[in-house]
Amino acid sequence: MIREFGVVIEKDEDGYFVASVPTLRGCQTQAKSLDGLIKRIREAIELCLEVEEPASTEFVGVQKVAVNV
Repeated sequence: MIREFGVVIEKDEDGYFVASVPTLRGCQTQAKSLDGLIKRIREAIELCLEVEEPASTEFVGVQKVAVNV
């Protein structure tokens, strides 16, 4: 069975790509390349699913919001 998950990808100050899955608590990983990151997050999702079912929330998206500081 194929299941799809929304994955949030960011780039940290050291140049690493960081991925997390909002519907799976604690499901995250990092890698130097996007290709490596996708491989690792697939493995992380599979491992997380062995111990936990995803939350019933639905990932909607990311929005930039400007504020005065």
